[in-house]
Amino acid sequence: MGKLWAVTKREYMERVRTKWFIIGTILGPVVFAAMLIGPAYLSLRSRASRDVGRIAILDATGAGLGERVARAMARPAGDTVRATAPASPPAPRVRVVAPAEMARAESVATAEVVRKETRGYLVLTAATLAGDSARYAGRNASSLRDVERLRTVVRQEVLAYRLGAAGLDSARVAQLTGPRLALTAESVTDKGRGGSGTATAIFAGGVAVLLYFTIFLYGQNVLRSVIEEKTTRVAEVVVSSVKPSTLLAGKVIGVGAVGLTQQFVWVLGTVYIGAQMAPILSRMAAESRGAAGLAPGSAVQQAAFAMPSVSAGMIVSLLLFFIFGYAFYSALFAAVGSTVNSETEAQQATAPILVLLIASSIVIQPVMFDSSSQLARTMSLLPFSSPIIMPLRMGMGSVPPWEVALSLGVLVLSCAGGIWVSARIYRTGLLMYGKRPTFGEMARWVGRAG
Repeated sequence: MGKLWAVTKREYMERVRTKWFIIGTILGPVVFAAMLIGPAYLSLRSRASRDVGRIAILDATGAGLGERVARAMARPAGDTVRATAPASPPAPRVRVVAPAEMARAESVATAEVVRKETRGYLVLTAATLAGDSARYAGRNASSLRDVERLRTVVRQEVLAYRLGAAGLDSARVAQLTGPRLALTAESVTDKGRGGSGTATAIFAGGVAVLLYFTIFLYGQNVLRSVIEEKTTRVAEVVVSSVKPSTLLAGKVIGVGAVGLTQQFVWVLGTVYIGAQMAPILSRMAAESRGAAGLAPGSAVQQAAFAMPSVSAGMIVSLLLFFIFGYAFYSALFAAVGSTVNSETEAQQATAPILVLLIASSIVIQPVMFDSSSQLARTMSLLPFSSPIIMPLRMGMGSVPPWEVALSLGVLVLSCAGGIWVSARIYRTGLLMYGKRPTFGEMARWVGRAG
């Protein structure tokens, strides 16, 4: 036990003292918080650019549709009733064009865009009045938000025109159909309401990705450590006083402790930054949804930013899945590292292990779409994918306790078997140099007694 502790301590201290570990540990929470909060912040703050108002409208409808679109474009996005607002964008310039003169008018408008006098031009024809099509050309044609703003306004004004032509009050119709309904989704678990469904999905996906990258990165660290000791002949000195199995266990535990330390700091830091940003995002959400008819601070808005509840049992389960998943893959990486003589050989030898890890990451998105599908249930029971997929399913919603217990039990047994096989390969391969052993030779090492 004393020798195991000595190896574990050496592997741990050797890594936590490096400047890159300190820098990565400090910057980690900032990066994760930016990944989680950044998209929400940009989504709430972003609006169609003011460039969308600096366009020309070529109106060949003969029904004044261009003027209607220009007035609507002068209103802020989401304001379907009020005519003006403090932050109103500039109104587009309208040019009434005869259908026969449209080609020439487009040539003139194109030249203006080239000279940067306008940002683009919108073409409205009889096909637009019929509800079929409209065309836009401009420098901001690749801006999805600007194009969506134009599409929405044209669609609304065409609808209003056609309703008016049918004898209906377009203003009254706009009041009834204008407000945008905001639908929020809230998770319900076996213990009751569990917070925002969107936040739950983000949390679950974040946990899965974090586990994937942590297992991958620190498993690779074990691999590089074994290769370094083997190529520098340090292993020959170490195994003269420490059993190879003890050396393998110390490496796995020491590097794993580094990963747990870093994750602990990352989680606490991310939670702290998220708690500081949550009130700001809530206020921004209230302002953003005001135009949709939701009262600021309403229960619907608050539910949108309610964080998912995480029980102590779930935290323990996540920790167990990480520990055994990491030990399973690290033992495999260490076994591979003991059979190669350089990192170039290691890249080829670790391909089967990386395929298993990548296969687990590929199904993250399908499982997020349906966490109760047969694919999700199967992948959460397989030992190479359960450390990533089962925590993802647990974060997405309720998973029967027997499935969690079965998945963890299979993972523990597979971990024990993987470590036993890896220790046999590690014991012999660590002191071998030259040609890389074949699978048949490694099978004989595993079957050898003693």
